[in-house]
Amino acid sequence: MRILEDSMRKTYMAGDGETIHVHITGEGSPIVLLHEWAGDSHLWTPIADRLAQDFTVYAWDARGHGGHPRMGREAPTVDRMADDLKDLIERFALADPVVVGHSMGALTLWAHVLRHGCRHLGRICILDQSPKLVTDADWRLGIYGAFTAADNARLIDRMRADFPAGVLHLVGHGKNPKARDAYARHSRGMQRLHERLSVLEPGPLIEIWQSLTAVDFRPALPRITVPALLIYGEASNYYGPEVGAYVQSQIAGSHLLIYDHADHAPHLNRPEHFLEDLKAFAMAPGVAAA
Repeated sequence: MRILEDSMRKTYMAGDGETIHVHITGEGSPIVLLHEWAGDSHLWTPIADRLAQDFTVYAWDARGHGGHPRMGREAPTVDRMADDLKDLIERFALADPVVVGHSMGALTLWAHVLRHGCRHLGRICILDQSPKLVTDADWRLGIYGAFTAADNARLIDRMRADFPAGVLHLVGHGKNPKARDAYARHSRGMQRLHERLSVLEPGPLIEIWQSLTAVDFRPALPRITVPALLIYGEASNYYGPEVGAYVQSQIAGSHLLIYDHADHAPHLNRPEHFLEDLKAFAMAPGVAAA
């Protein structure tokens, strides 16, 4: 196995030949940070720099993200990313890592549980995610609390026609009034997001989105046998406390925190609070959930 180093950037080869880029910093027991869809490892920088005081932090650019050329034989899907996570843990010989998954990162974690169990994991932290994104008559805890297969098909068509505009439509029509207002005003924040999305390659991201919205990870939750910390935003644009309560009810021994006034990224909305909670969770003595 070949690992290339550029400052704190390293790469490893996944099982299908894809090169995965990882930012590694700090010293101590391992924490792995999995970013959201259409993001990259840089979104974790403010958190990773602080965690590096006590831990060795691994923050990857998931395949199809980070502007890296596609090299793998397999399509970029959440299942393939779950295998990439297993490869990362094995390539860097991580012992009982704490794995933190935000949004898509949480789905990647749940896919890993279904495909590989919990034997590679020490503890997990889930940040504001539903195990099933698309809603129907029997499931109301997906995106917005009301995001049907037809809604998803329309979103995919929008992204194929104009990727940044399609993603902004998703952001701007959610549950959070501030996000809706910012979208309506075409705020500077929305303009910056549009600029960032405009430089991304849409094809792999749309493929990944299709895989994220096609799966149902509810069966993964009862299979989690390691300590689990769940953090949800009280003002999440997509989910909210009721989704967190459901996830907690399905994972034995899990601990749920709701951050007041926090959106879909509670770790970035309340970074000091998040760092304190994550460090306490990662360092606490304990055993796997029954």
